[in-house]
Amino acid sequence: MKELSKNNKKFEDIKHIDENGIEFWYARELMICLNYSKWSNFKKVISKAIKSCENSDISTFDHFADVSKMVQIGSEAQREQQDYKLTRYACYLIAQNGDSRKKVIALAQTYFAVQTRKQEITEKEYSLLTEDEKRFYQRNLTRKGNYSLNQTAKKAGVKNFDKFHNSGYKGLYNGETADDIAKRKGLRYREDILDNMGSEELAANLFRITQTESRLKRDKVDTEKKACNTHNKIGKIVRNAIKEAGRNYARKSTYT
Repeated sequence: MKELSKNNKKFEDIKHIDENGIEFWYARELMICLNYSKWSNFKKVISKAIKSCENSDISTFDHFADVSKMVQIGSEAQREQQDYKLTRYACYLIAQNGDSRKKVIALAQTYFAVQTRKQEITEKEYSLLTEDEKRFYQRNLTRKGNYSLNQTAKKAGVKNFDKFHNSGYKGLYNGETADDIAKRKGLRYREDILDNMGSEELAANLFRITQTESRLKRDKVDTEKKACNTHNKIGKIVRNAIKEAGRNYARKSTYT
């Protein structure tokens, strides 16, 4: 389980988010994570993945975007370095077509299988997921939720986003800032607290995120101060809802 979490963290570390909040991976970076030392060997895996995509009647251009670029190889010489911008589905296909003898390939298959699940799943389907799968699913939703919240907060006049997000954390975690939560969890400097939460805690934060965005829009909030107050208020509402839902759990909860 520790090895699974370690490799999942690697896949998270090399993930990028574009200007539309869509996640993607670069093939060159994924190659290293999957323990391929030569691009020529990894390119063969990519080619198989592209073929699998074509056989499923899915547009390869939507999932394997060519982002080749010229790189310096000498004082004046340059050469083209091939690379791809990959969706999570493309990464999943690559993992499926990778060297099955590599343990990291099996771990990648698990990780990207979860990532490629439908964005909306039924309650029954969700209940059948493992805790790791639930956590990946909820983390993906919180990441997208935070991106959307940031866009709304920016329109509401927020400039200090650390202050804005800490207002929400303080409400949900009874006065704790993001740094306080990180210290309590024993995390390293700049390690994301959301990457170190279980599915239930992530779900609580997702509720805080979505409800704050909804309130900012509904109330037409137009100043940073009002936005921070709104975020803090929603955080407290979510914390109180958790306490009301199950007091025995709430007494030992991280939110109280």
